[in-house]
Amino acid sequence: MIQLSKGGAWLLEGTQIIEDGEGSSAVLQEKLGRVPTKEEGTGQTIACRILEAHNTSGSRKQLKIKFDKLTSHDITFVGIIQTARASGLEKFPIPYVLTNCHNSLCAVGGTINEDDHMFGLSCAKRYGGVYVPPHQAVIHQFAREMLAGCGKMILGSDSHTRYGALGTMAIGEGGGELVKQLLNKTYDVNMPGIVGVYLTGTPAKGVGPQDVALAIIGAVFANGYVKNKVMEFVGPGVSNLSADFRIGVDVMTTETTCLSSIWRTDEKIEEYFAIHGRSEEYEELNPGEAAYYDGMITVDLGRVKPMIAMPFHPSNTYTIEELNANLMDILDDCEKKAEVSLDGAVDFHLKDKVRDGRLYVDQGIIAGCAGGGFENICDAADILKGRSIGADEFTLSVYPASTPIFMELVRNGSVAALMETGAIVKTAFCGPCFGAGDTPANNGFSIRHSTRNFPNREGSKLQSGQIASVALMDARSIAATAANKGYLTAATDMDVEYRGPKYFFDKQIYENRVFDSKGAADPTVEIKFGPNIKDWPAMPALPENLVLQVVSEIHDPVTTTDELIPSGETSSYRSNPLGLAEFTLSRKDPQYVGRAKAIQKAQKAVEAHTCPLEAVPELREIMAAIQEDYPEVGKGNVGFGSAIFAVKPGDGSAREQAASCQKVLGGWANIANEYATKRYRSNLINWGMLPFLIEEGQLPFQNLDYLFFPGIQEAVAQKKDAFTAYVVKDRKLYPFELRLGELTDDERSIILKGCLINYNRQS
Repeated sequence: MIQLSKGGAWLLEGTQIIEDGEGSSAVLQEKLGRVPTKEEGTGQTIACRILEAHNTSGSRKQLKIKFDKLTSHDITFVGIIQTARASGLEKFPIPYVLTNCHNSLCAVGGTINEDDHMFGLSCAKRYGGVYVPPHQAVIHQFAREMLAGCGKMILGSDSHTRYGALGTMAIGEGGGELVKQLLNKTYDVNMPGIVGVYLTGTPAKGVGPQDVALAIIGAVFANGYVKNKVMEFVGPGVSNLSADFRIGVDVMTTETTCLSSIWRTDEKIEEYFAIHGRSEEYEELNPGEAAYYDGMITVDLGRVKPMIAMPFHPSNTYTIEELNANLMDILDDCEKKAEVSLDGAVDFHLKDKVRDGRLYVDQGIIAGCAGGGFENICDAADILKGRSIGADEFTLSVYPASTPIFMELVRNGSVAALMETGAIVKTAFCGPCFGAGDTPANNGFSIRHSTRNFPNREGSKLQSGQIASVALMDARSIAATAANKGYLTAATDMDVEYRGPKYFFDKQIYENRVFDSKGAADPTVEIKFGPNIKDWPAMPALPENLVLQVVSEIHDPVTTTDELIPSGETSSYRSNPLGLAEFTLSRKDPQYVGRAKAIQKAQKAVEAHTCPLEAVPELREIMAAIQEDYPEVGKGNVGFGSAIFAVKPGDGSAREQAASCQKVLGGWANIANEYATKRYRSNLINWGMLPFLIEEGQLPFQNLDYLFFPGIQEAVAQKKDAFTAYVVKDRKLYPFELRLGELTDDERSIILKGCLINYNRQS
């Protein structure tokens, strides 16, 4: 079904794969009459051509990218604009779209959600942007319909910013990277590796895009095959997929931890742009005669079967057939894995979901940027037509990804077919993807065509003794399960005649409701601030020396951004940095906030020119031990704060709050064996935090230990990678080695100045 090359690979004329290695030069010579260099071959990939067209550095190795467009949603745009305003923003220099699809319900926190929406609308008017009101479209569907263009690049403050199927290289990053673009600065990154995804064959009837996506994720996540690389979809199988199908696969590439994605384009993508009234955005994109890839993933679409990603990660994949055949063993394995993910905080079980030898689920959801597409919902309606979902625990909710899709589903009868079964059809909303809607009952098990199934991502609260869980599936198999009243069923087990209705896009709803400044700023517009919208607190520059207390120690194999700053109703406070920070690590380590604030008192004393040792008395012994070896460290040249250790933090969301919340609580550093994604590491840097690395298996400190970093300011300024830090314990200093990893000059300056805001103000 899926094969991974052991090394690089050449693709000749888009159809012949030659794996790099012994004998490859002879084949290239025979086929081409010459042997091109790998650098030449890389230049013939679609990804490299687009990156070079947007690069301003003059170097293919160190890129400085200027994007064509930006997009954000209502969990991120307030913080981004507030940061840019504090840095001197006068006008959006490129199209910037503000969507309202995450806190659309305005159901928690009084007026604060709608206050943020009005902030967004007033900023779109003042600075010259686009404002999409709540319920009109989820961020990525609006971008597909109205922003994407072949050969273009889009930067979004959401991790699932992926429009590669439409010929657009899109990257999801933390807000700091969008701020840089708003201030006419660049996105700085080394040329990423480019991995080919060679598709052959045609999917079987009943197999959908989520099935293909989960199969790929299961094959590449754990081994890091595409981590921080670009996935380039090529091969004859691409032409056997509709635009909607490609989009459904593409959006899930985020879960592989790749940097971005791009697909070759053809007449089906040309038709997509024509349907949406934007034919001028189409361009045929193909790799060149001899394109070189850093790896090659070969996917036989015809062999992909209906898939399921069991709790608690999209890479925990099985075929539904395999799950049903080995049900109790797989459920037992999931329960054992959950003991690690949940730290034994609650009693999690799945085996009691088995009834008469079959797995019974409590809820089905088809939603968001992954599941809410036109074809997914039409096919689900065809499977369910004339049936009933039953009157037991099982429920089904369907969220079309945009109002134009919803309108067409109404017109072609799909909505009626779904509602007749007992399903509920709702407006465009991202809530089920991050725990702000359709939270199951305690111990509930939900199957969802959405993007993630991390712990508590469905909205349960571990700290309150609650637990529910999500398995990811394709809309078709969710509908098949619903047709069998909640008993897990693969869509390929259903005899269904799919209508395959044509899609007609009606842009009138957007013309009636979306505010589009057409790029014209109006500085006379007053920005509307609600009482929850707060400025960022002042953040100090990096001190000469640092004393940090480790206030959380996490040994899970991967720590998600949802665990660092929980999603769901907590995101209502995203416009209030200090208010949101109170929820930091609340589901993973409830004592984190109190511990971080306790040591932060010392830094606040330094800034108030009072004695930090009086603010935190236990520092007296720590400083006495340090001064025995470093007598010069003391008043005026030392800062205090906190750090966390996690094995591999940062998988998942692009939300910068995962880092900024630590920073406003006095965090100065993360220490990790590796970082799960570039975007989380970038978020740390943009908030002035040190992204330390330590060798796996070498952990000389424990939670609540104090660490001393002598000369840290000088080490950053002089571009040192490895340096010595100390555990301060029992009145002694115990040395250990840390690395900072590669940092650009600008990133070092940001850390030295304390955060991106300070850097921009002083530039």
